[in-house]
Amino acid sequence: MSMPFYVAPEQQMKDRADFARKGIARGRSVIVLRYADGILFVAENRSQALHKVSEIYDRLGFAAVGRYNEFENLRTAGIRYADLRGYSYDRTDVTGRGLANAYAQLLGTIFSSGGEKPYEVEIVVAELGPTAETDQIYRLTYDGSVADENGYAVMGGSAEAITETVRAGYRAGLGLAAAVQLAVRSLATDGGPNAAPRELGASALEVAVLDRSRALPRKFRRIKGDWLTRLLTDGTVPPDPGPEAPPAVPPAELHETDLRQPEG
Repeated sequence: MSMPFYVAPEQQMKDRADFARKGIARGRSVIVLRYADGILFVAENRSQALHKVSEIYDRLGFAAVGRYNEFENLRTAGIRYADLRGYSYDRTDVTGRGLANAYAQLLGTIFSSGGEKPYEVEIVVAELGPTAETDQIYRLTYDGSVADENGYAVMGGSAEAITETVRAGYRAGLGLAAAVQLAVRSLATDGGPNAAPRELGASALEVAVLDRSRALPRKFRRIKGDWLTRLLTDGTVPPDPGPEAPPAVPPAELHETDLRQPEG
């Protein structure tokens, strides 16, 4: 009788981590950073339909890199978690830390399980606080590790090179236009210091904010089209376009607790 094939647990975890990192490295980067009036999300994404940045709840935003189908499953699960908790208790009980903990448990369980492959994703959960000092940015990796980032977070295959540019230009209290321009300039340097920066126009970007100055309870809004072009060129801050539709959940899987009406 043949002996079963044995792999040391340390080697198995290393192989799973290498597999996940290779998948994440193929994706374009995402930058999440704090600015004077909220939290900014900037991703290199030329698709108009497949978003890397989304709203989870009133003051919660979500950003991801990696395999789209996997982080879309996480986004949907986060919306269900937030809606159920807000419906069962109170809307103020839905927090970024609670959502990050739920994601960490899920990702950690999948990574350590031998029955399925690890998720090839990195995600950020951002919570807008009443003041800039209370804003929270949580970065989660494929193995369920959680980091509480101070000021900004960068994800994706070129994160190290982009982080250097963000670090050099970032300061607390940046205006929206300055923050967007810094993020776009940083994304364009993903080739490292020895490579020429790329040209990234509005059509190559996905930009959104959690805006503390917004009067509506739901603080998330997307910046695109002429609004984004103006921010990139002359620094004009776009007007608030008003309420947007709630984040989408696949219709076949909707539960009555997922159906919430936007306030205001």
